[in-house]
Amino acid sequence: MNQKVIFPFTAIVGQERMMRGLILNAVDPRIGGVLIRGERGTAKSTAARALAALLPPIAVVQDCRFGCDPLKPTTWCTECQERFLQGEDPLPVETKTTPFVNLPVSATEDRVVGTLDIERAIQKGERHFEPGVLASANRGLLYIDEVNLLDDHVVDILLDSAAMGMNVVEREGISFSHPARFILVGTMNPEEGDLRPQLLDRFAFSVEIRGILDKAQRVEIMRRNIAFESDPEAFRENFLDQELALSQRIEHARRLVEEVGYTQRDLLIIADLTSSMEVDGHRSDLVILKGARAQAAFDGRDHITPTDIALAAELALPHRVKAGPFRKSESGVESLNAKIADLKMQTTLAETKDDSTQEPEQDPDDGKKKVMPRGT
Repeated sequence: MNQKVIFPFTAIVGQERMMRGLILNAVDPRIGGVLIRGERGTAKSTAARALAALLPPIAVVQDCRFGCDPLKPTTWCTECQERFLQGEDPLPVETKTTPFVNLPVSATEDRVVGTLDIERAIQKGERHFEPGVLASANRGLLYIDEVNLLDDHVVDILLDSAAMGMNVVEREGISFSHPARFILVGTMNPEEGDLRPQLLDRFAFSVEIRGILDKAQRVEIMRRNIAFESDPEAFRENFLDQELALSQRIEHARRLVEEVGYTQRDLLIIADLTSSMEVDGHRSDLVILKGARAQAAFDGRDHITPTDIALAAELALPHRVKAGPFRKSESGVESLNAKIADLKMQTTLAETKDDSTQEPEQDPDDGKKKVMPRGT
């Protein structure tokens, strides 16, 4: 049976901020996930599935139930560590597609984290672990539709795992651990109820999306959807080059993100932004820094700029500013937007200044002047 064709990520019209939030989490899942809030029919679930479909294949330890990364032994599951200690060195490697796991709203804690068979351990002295959703989602994308309807305790577990990158199950003195590093994507319709502020803050990024009002874009949405329904294979083929290019760009950014540097001035810009908006806690500062580094890596740079910080802040702060009990949402967002616009302007001015530092240099061959940057 042919695999179901997924609507291409690069064929989605508009919703730039949502797509940027997804891409940055794909570059660095340690950012901590993205919550997409919006009305029905705004491509929320389509975007999540499409992102997973274009992500590059991953190398995993062969026969590992948890998809352990063969190049990161410190993150290996208990079973892979035991295989290595028993002399299986090196562990065999295979390649598989990036997992996409859809978590049902009815999911229980055991279904999410997995279960240890205590009776088997006591009677036979064998440790047996039955993997849960976190195991299936490792190094992939975990999608939760209607996350606001999920049990709060289960949401807490998911967010903890997304932050730590590890799932540890302990029962009656028996423990089992495995990596649980995944791209967390939650979607919801605010009309059906919101998340508690404590849980809302735990999502690194949050994006509010609405139906597009531009007539030309609405026409293009209709045209593309009809074309996809008529011939999914041919439609996807038309976007194959764009999908491949984006996949390769994400893969390159993943390798580069650890090398992206930042200065004391960058940290002060982030701290000034969050403190001026009276954001509670320090999670937002760390999220903005991680998001800015991912943005720089995605753009192919080894350093962050004020614009990178601004783009990350657009995703990291709106849901935290709105949560302030003594602040009007409208005035808080307006103030945030003004500060973000100022940061983007700083980068533009800096680039303009760099261009202006170029000076003419005499070419001895033809006597004509050429513009050369200082320091060349």
